[in-house]
Amino acid sequence: MSERLHVLMVTGMSGAGRSTAIHVLEDLGFFCVDNLPPPLFAGLLDLLERGDELQRVGLGVDVRTGAFLEGVGEVVDQLRGRGHEVEMIFLDASDEALVRRFSETRRPHPLAPAGDLLGGIQRERARLGPLREQAAHVFDTTHLSVHDLRRSLVDHVARGGASPLMVTRVVSFGFKYGLPVDADLVFDLRFLPNPHFVEELRPKTGLDAAVSEYVLQTEDAQELLDEIMSLLENTLPKYEREGKSYLTIGIGCTGGRHRSVAISEELAKRLRTSREVVVAHRDAGRKLA
Repeated sequence: MSERLHVLMVTGMSGAGRSTAIHVLEDLGFFCVDNLPPPLFAGLLDLLERGDELQRVGLGVDVRTGAFLEGVGEVVDQLRGRGHEVEMIFLDASDEALVRRFSETRRPHPLAPAGDLLGGIQRERARLGPLREQAAHVFDTTHLSVHDLRRSLVDHVARGGASPLMVTRVVSFGFKYGLPVDADLVFDLRFLPNPHFVEELRPKTGLDAAVSEYVLQTEDAQELLDEIMSLLENTLPKYEREGKSYLTIGIGCTGGRHRSVAISEELAKRLRTSREVVVAHRDAGRKLA
């Protein structure tokens, strides 16, 4: 049996960002199920308790569950009685903001099939009133962009002790083959001595000890690594607070075979002391020109 589950229930007004919130929780490692009738929550958690892989669960609840909404409070009490940590958050926005969002997206409101959008919003607000009162936290998204909401949710989950996980990717590449399209940060190493012009090193790559030593022994290389690490130690936590799930650091030299590979490996080694790092060498396997 697993330890008690952290259950985060997400509910709120249609158009206030509930779907965005579910996606954020998925990115933070929650197992999410949207619009499951509340009476089925206990059965779902029974299944999840049988394994050790899943500890955090996100449950989306909205007005489409109809009459089942009336029993949400009892379901929450039941789950807490079984030892689970259950929190409910409510996403809200002004009527004017919701009308504008539905008008812009041209999506039908679930309670306005005949086109009475404002009336549907007001009916939904009345039905969801009890859930809003039960919620531990209400997010007013009236003036929030999607990115602002994502940031707020990441901060909220982190304060609860579930720190967001950002995977840092270090990718070596050759400028002659173009920049990596997914690179967030790019560093140019073409000022470092090039092993390509050392005959015995030319057929090797930066993964070979001889090439790595040739590149890393220089004062310029060590100074560069120290400066990159200083920058990343300052900025990576800020990217995490922004809610990024992946950050790609491009390390480039001319052909992507020697200098960029050696520096990427050393940079990843240093970063791994404090975070998860994935390394890829995009062009190291290309044939020599």
